[in-house]
Amino acid sequence: MNLQKIENEALHLPREERAQLIQRLVLSLESPSEEELRSDWLLEARRRADELDSGSVQAVSGEEVIRKAKALIK
Repeated sequence: MNLQKIENEALHLPREERAQLIQRLVLSLESPSEEELRSDWLLEARRRADELDSGSVQAVSGEEVIRKAKALIK
């Protein structure tokens, strides 16, 4: 299916469905690629490791995090 045919079909959709399609298309342009996400998370992991190594932050155990989270939702 070529772009012209897709456009013609889309223009015949009801108004609400066209709005949903527009929203999905715009979101697809704004979403980072898998490679960008992978790169961003790698940078974040390195930053956090550096903070731990330098002592500027203290590690918290998973059990402690869960305990605090449960206390917050009670």
